[in-house]
Amino acid sequence: MRRQFALFAALALAASAPRVLSAQDSAAVKQDRKEVRHDRRELRGDRKDIRHDTRDVRQDRRDVRQDLKSGDTTDARRDARDLRQDARDRRHDVRDARRDRRDLRQDRKDVRKDKQEKKDSSK
Repeated sequence: MRRQFALFAALALAASAPRVLSAQDSAAVKQDRKEVRHDRRELRGDRKDIRHDTRDVRQDRRDVRQDLKSGDTTDARRDARDLRQDARDRRHDVRDARRDRRDLRQDRKDVRKDKQEKKDSSK
């Protein structure tokens, strides 16, 4: 009886192993696709932030020039400080966008690799 049970258990494990492995593969593919969507969303947000910061920088430059032209040095200093902050924000957003593009490329590569592995394993 024990031998039959052990044989049955071994056969059941052998029969279920491919299903378990393929389920793990599909979970990995789903996770990679989710990461691609997440990276795209982050990249869109970074681009929006860059556009906004670029507009702010342009406006601050205009304000500084106008303040200097009118002789208001206090406002010019305040606007120059704001200009530096907006330029710093823009640099950080550009850096984040670069990282997100790199992550997106890597995640797309992972998805293609997973598809290729699935295709190769089904042969």
